[in-house]
Amino acid sequence: MAIAVSLDNVSKLFGEVSAVDGVKLDIADGEFFSMLGPSGSGKTTCLRMIAGFETPSVGRVLLHGHDVSGLPPYDRDVNTVFQDYALFPHMTVAENVGYGPMVRKVGQEERSKRVAEALAMVHLEDFAKRKPSQLSGGQRQRVALARALINRPSVLLLDEPLGALDLKLRQAMQLELKTLQREVGITFIYVTHDQEEALTMSDRLAVFNHGRVEQVGTPSEVYENPRNAFVAGFVGTSNVISGPLAQRITGSSKPFTVRPEKISIGEPAALGSEMVGLDGVVTEAIYLGMYTKYRVQVEGAILEVVSQNAAVDHVEAARQVGLQVRLIWMKSSCRPLEESPPGVDAGIAPAYVGASNDNHEEEPIK
Repeated sequence: MAIAVSLDNVSKLFGEVSAVDGVKLDIADGEFFSMLGPSGSGKTTCLRMIAGFETPSVGRVLLHGHDVSGLPPYDRDVNTVFQDYALFPHMTVAENVGYGPMVRKVGQEERSKRVAEALAMVHLEDFAKRKPSQLSGGQRQRVALARALINRPSVLLLDEPLGALDLKLRQAMQLELKTLQREVGITFIYVTHDQEEALTMSDRLAVFNHGRVEQVGTPSEVYENPRNAFVAGFVGTSNVISGPLAQRITGSSKPFTVRPEKISIGEPAALGSEMVGLDGVVTEAIYLGMYTKYRVQVEGAILEVVSQNAAVDHVEAARQVGLQVRLIWMKSSCRPLEESPPGVDAGIAPAYVGASNDNHEEEPIK
């Protein structure tokens, strides 16, 4: 498959600060590719170097095999959609969408045709005469998408475009964006700190941390086989176990991870050789409607377990706190990790588990 975008050993320095450090990425033509990571991880700087808003300190940016590292944004076959939409408030929807072709001196008839096609792509045909102030947040985001797509770029760059939307609308727009990308067939490069967005929409994703790429793969590859404790903890919730407890479970003290949904709370019983069984005490129960998160103290580590509430309500979940339970999972669910970053030890990866993009804390049941 042809390569749409290559970052060839790219680094970016701001004074003495290294925002991006030796990133190598190949993004295929027609791929929905996400750059995922926390704030300050380098993902947005990489996107800006692809767009031409930043110049690499070291390395090259290639579009379809051509080095564009020194070209300004308007000479690159890309377009960018930002979180704040950047619409002209005094213009109608149609005028906003048609602004790019107008600047490029496309004739009125052709421009009107392109505007109609672009608005149809985002299902806003009936909103052409409205002003941005008369639209909802989701509609304004669609206008921004139409304006970016009307110039028919070979690569569309999206810098956290759904960050300003509420949760329900954000989830709906994730599906719409993926459908739109399939319909137009161009390369989408999407920057986000939200692992659910990345898992929902991406063909592949790159996990960024401190200016470097920790892992690249499909959503299932990254989730099921995280490379290290950072990836295990940032892409979903994970239990990272090392040291003596890991030695007893796997025969090696090297760290491994097991996802909370892979663990069951069962009754003490004889286990087959393919099973792991640990006794512990429930310290917290967090009822979340469809499922409950339990935190269980096991031999100096806190493990997190997720259980669907098929026959459990919040009262029954709360009764588990303080009880001794047995945790059971398949040995095949233990995924080996590379050496953990400093501060990540047995139990839940402390810097990442429970991190939420909804700006609220989960309250344990009392």
